[in-house]
Amino acid sequence: MHASSGTVFYESFDESFEESWIVSENADYLGVWNHSKSEGHDDYGLLVTEKARKYAIVKELNTPVELNDGMIVLQFETRLQNGLECGGAYLKYLRPQESGWNPKQFDNKSPYSIMFGPDKCGPTNKIHFIINHKNPKTGKFIEHHLNSPPVVPSDKMSHVYTAILKPDNQLSILIDGEEKKKASFMSSEDFSPSLIPPKTIPDPDDKKPGDWDDVKTIPDPDAKKPDDWDEDAPMEILDEDAEKPDGWLDDEPEEIEDPEAVKPEDWDDEEDGEWEAPKIDNPKCETAPGCGEWKRPMKKNPDYKGKWYAPLIDNPNYMGVWKPREIPNVEYFELEKPNLEPVAAIGIEIWTMQDGILFDNILIANDEKTAESIREATWKPKFLVEKAKQRVEEPAASLDGLKGIQKTVFDVLYKIADLPILGDHKMKVVELIEEAEKKPTIIVGIIVSLAVVIVSPLLKILLASKKKAMKINVAPKKDGGKTSATEAGEDAGGLKRRIIRRDS
Repeated sequence: MHASSGTVFYESFDESFEESWIVSENADYLGVWNHSKSEGHDDYGLLVTEKARKYAIVKELNTPVELNDGMIVLQFETRLQNGLECGGAYLKYLRPQESGWNPKQFDNKSPYSIMFGPDKCGPTNKIHFIINHKNPKTGKFIEHHLNSPPVVPSDKMSHVYTAILKPDNQLSILIDGEEKKKASFMSSEDFSPSLIPPKTIPDPDDKKPGDWDDVKTIPDPDAKKPDDWDEDAPMEILDEDAEKPDGWLDDEPEEIEDPEAVKPEDWDDEEDGEWEAPKIDNPKCETAPGCGEWKRPMKKNPDYKGKWYAPLIDNPNYMGVWKPREIPNVEYFELEKPNLEPVAAIGIEIWTMQDGILFDNILIANDEKTAESIREATWKPKFLVEKAKQRVEEPAASLDGLKGIQKTVFDVLYKIADLPILGDHKMKVVELIEEAEKKPTIIVGIIVSLAVVIVSPLLKILLASKKKAMKINVAPKKDGGKTSATEAGEDAGGLKRRIIRRDS
């Protein structure tokens, strides 16, 4: 690909990078760069070869590129061949360095004019666009970050990133030639902090007066606690009307030792302690309203009021929320357009947990058509091939994923079938699950059927919740209504039942 008249700088990596790019010799940057083909293509790029490493490499330009003279287009490709979970894939457009700077010592402290490209780790997922802008009043450089930048594409295909800096102070960020973000350099809403600082700032030396009252409401000093207000009354009291249900088994414990349990042959009393049989629910309690000592239930105390507090009234001395006074900002300046530093070198300085990041076709141009023509000639053919390959692989991947999902669904369904609350419905549930395993295409209908079967006993339990509560602590009604033994023991023996099924 030959550069057009609009090209200011172009690196295709068709040839080895070793003669024109300088790898940092800083001890922190141990990552190894390779001149490598993009997977599935004959096109070469600059490859990140190792995981969990810092990388730094830089290319000095023959002539610094001015960013304030008309349009400037920054563009490059990356391919995250092994994905990107945590790491950067951005470029730094370095401003002229101090005298005596050695590119072999390029690191994260080397000052840049613009930083642009993907970055992803944890909650961070963005296409960075950061400008380092000099305050003409103070001479300090401040980083200004693009607000709400686009996110990083989540696939492993080639993508091309374009930043168009226009003479009218507008910025466009493109991914694969499609505009994803539009911003204005001079807008306080588009960059943080804004390029132009505020005219005034809070006085850092101003202090809130000691007598400043900023409490909006206060307890009414004239309010009195009512004479009948008992702060010590408890929230709950014993229900004196409750009676022990008929058939309550006072002498039966809720749990008993499992009569079928056998002491393991390898159990050593001296090393393991005295062996005790595991506990199981007492089967006698399953058909009774309850076992063990009956205790009178608690109920809400109608006389409970809690601690008394005086009602709040408006504070007559309220002076409002205190704020420090505003003073002129000595760092304030006026600007009609950003004054960006020239680009003297292009560097890649990243830390990444993934290998396989490939950089290619790095471009600086002074018109959009040049960037578009290079995208069409270099990136698009690769992307179309990768897209076609993805379409072929997606059905197989989807099928494998579907099988995995089906197995998970059936595992969950069998666990549900083993729930004691299903009682006599268990075998019906198992039959439905086995039918679904034989005919996976009807799984949705089976799940609906299972839902009906499973929800039925749950509704029965919910509707009978009051009755069940009475069974435990409250006597039955005087009219002879009694808790159903069938409801009380619906899942009797459920702990000992086992559903034998084929592993799927």
